[in-house]
Amino acid sequence: MDAPATLLVGLVSLLMIFALATAAQRLLGVRFGVIRTFLAGFLAFVLAEPLVSPILGSFGGTGVDDDPGIGPMWVLFLVVMCIVLIPMVILVIAEALVPPGSIPGPLEFLRSLRGRISRARRYSQITRIAVRHGLGPYLRGRGDRPEDRPGKVRLARSLREALDDGGVTFVKLGQVLSTRRDLLPPEFIDELGRLQDQVAPEPWERIEPVLAAELGGPVDQVFAAFDRTPLAAASIAQAYTARLHTGESVVVKVQRPGIGPTVARDLDIVRRLARTLETRTRWGRSLGTRDLAEGFAIAIREELDFRVEAVNMAAVAAGDGGAVTYPAPVTPLCTERVLVMQRLTGGPLAAASAEQGPRLARDLLDCLLRQILVEGVFHADPHPGNLMLLDDGTLGLLDFGSVGRLDASIRSALQRFLLAMNRQDPLGVTDALLDVVPRPEEIDEAALERALGRFMAKNLAPGMNGVQMFTDLFKIVSVHGLSVPPEVAAVFRALATLEGTLVRLSPGFDLIGEARSFAGRYLTERLDGGTLKEAATQELAALVPMLRRLPRRVERIASAAEHGRLGLNVRLLADDRDRRFVTGLLHQVLLTVLGATAGLMAVLLLGTDGGPQVSRVMDLSLFELIGYNLLVICAILVLRVLILIFRRPRDTS
Repeated sequence: MDAPATLLVGLVSLLMIFALATAAQRLLGVRFGVIRTFLAGFLAFVLAEPLVSPILGSFGGTGVDDDPGIGPMWVLFLVVMCIVLIPMVILVIAEALVPPGSIPGPLEFLRSLRGRISRARRYSQITRIAVRHGLGPYLRGRGDRPEDRPGKVRLARSLREALDDGGVTFVKLGQVLSTRRDLLPPEFIDELGRLQDQVAPEPWERIEPVLAAELGGPVDQVFAAFDRTPLAAASIAQAYTARLHTGESVVVKVQRPGIGPTVARDLDIVRRLARTLETRTRWGRSLGTRDLAEGFAIAIREELDFRVEAVNMAAVAAGDGGAVTYPAPVTPLCTERVLVMQRLTGGPLAAASAEQGPRLARDLLDCLLRQILVEGVFHADPHPGNLMLLDDGTLGLLDFGSVGRLDASIRSALQRFLLAMNRQDPLGVTDALLDVVPRPEEIDEAALERALGRFMAKNLAPGMNGVQMFTDLFKIVSVHGLSVPPEVAAVFRALATLEGTLVRLSPGFDLIGEARSFAGRYLTERLDGGTLKEAATQELAALVPMLRRLPRRVERIASAAEHGRLGLNVRLLADDRDRRFVTGLLHQVLLTVLGATAGLMAVLLLGTDGGPQVSRVMDLSLFELIGYNLLVICAILVLRVLILIFRRPRDTS
């Protein structure tokens, strides 16, 4: 065969493949990817030849003068429709077994392959670090749990050293875990707490290019003076002291170079490890490692953009910090990887004396509760590394990379929740809690009220453990099927972190008693004459427009009732989404009924003997011809229903 003929045959074959693919897609009524549709058409084209050849061979004995009638032509049409059914069946099976998006495309596959190779290298590095520090068996869930204190101390030290060697993400993970006294024993808390002050600094040679690139010029031109010795080194950034040309002393926080891709890769690994631990180990399931890892990933991503921290710092500073001081950002010099802020002079929180501890703990608790309940913008990570003891004996709050925000409705519900807790009013606590969390469709409010009453009787006694209180409250929320919104979960997470900090400041600090005292003071402020007058004025201003329209509307209703014209108009399926759902469901039911009817009629006709012959060449009766047509129609309708069933979960998700 010469080249033009080969080219012509190839073009005709390609057109037939596209015709089969297009016909299959149109008959199914669903759009598919180009590659998937083309492959289905190609397979149908390949399988068509064995199907068509025997049927075409049956016409070989027909003479030139013989009139075959319309029967053979109709049989050929049925054969073509059967060929079209092949790509339809292939597409439906592929939809069920290999849904769109489950197999990446070529470019996505190459990118994911590079990611897998990079992740595999990091996995290998982390595994070597864990094995080097004796933690290998614990990754497989087979490590022994030491019962004596020396064994726990050795295991905690190994964990701290492994996290330190693991890099910035794992150091940050250790810092977060060091505040979770509700999850880890005291030996681990004490050991992991050292990560907050013992992070090795990056050399100046690696920091200077970051500063120059972010500030748009050499360091000596931007600042009047710059101390190249780090003031502090944290897991994500390190701080330096400097002086602006205006003479103001500032702290320059610089992100460690190259941590962005490293953190993204490590966060992916942390999530995968958490999922593995929760699946394969009992302690992983009991701790909920997957949720912990996801919350940690969200928090650390927020801390990587220092512009967000500058905005957060300004938002928190706009409120009343009381006895706690916030540094002010120097906004013109703040970039994605550099944060310049007012310098607060002082020392670490550990320098606080035993006499200062209770006062500082009360000031910190009062500050955070006021941020949450009054101002609506709060520091979401108040661990000891983010606090310092100022020279004047007060507290300074640092690192605003993780900040929570609450709207007025959530703040109001939390205020009612705290005030009802202070009164030990189960009914008020229940109502406030159901305003804080989304109300489920079915809930036993009486059982919830009794559970909260028992909760308050158990946890609001003097000297009770604040961590246990949060644990019991979350158990109640979980048992009654309530879901906590992310912003409210951030509040409880911040309070749990705060409890660890308060205990470090003042061992034996009565968190519950001080919180109830704050509720009493806040209630007194709300009952102040000026505050009540302002609240009443705002409520009246909001009600005036409605009150103006109320008499006219009442008069219309009364007039309609007097003349017998009062009616109630209820429109079913008013939402367009409801109409589309019902229409689609009826469409699917109709196709199912028609397909089943066509299939049943086809079986009956094919099983019926006799009937007029439609062709002298082929032994085919009219009943059989109609039966085969109905079988094809049945197959098309059934495949159309199946494709709707297989695709519906993705369309509604």
